[in-house]
Amino acid sequence: MLLLYIIFGVYIAAVNFYAVLLIKSQKDEAGGDQSKMNAGDGKLILCALLGGAVGIYVSMFILKYRLKNMMLMVIMPVIAVINIYFIIVAFKSGFTFFAA
Repeated sequence: MLLLYIIFGVYIAAVNFYAVLLIKSQKDEAGGDQSKMNAGDGKLILCALLGGAVGIYVSMFILKYRLKNMMLMVIMPVIAVINIYFIIVAFKSGFTFFAA
């Protein structure tokens, strides 16, 4: 059971690290061009749904990237709350919801 907790913790850390790198690469790629900044929302939302919403939201503020985009500023905290809820439920239940 301990191994499952470790694997899940490493997964969440890896997805959040990837989310930070994704934000940084998109910011570097855009280079201040507003037309290029709107590309890549699908990658951000997919990464957030896989567990990286907290990493995306925090790195948006640290890197000052797309803070005026209201869609991301509303969706990311909502997905982050859902991610945190599922993580808490998974750890409290001991991942028994996976067993049939």
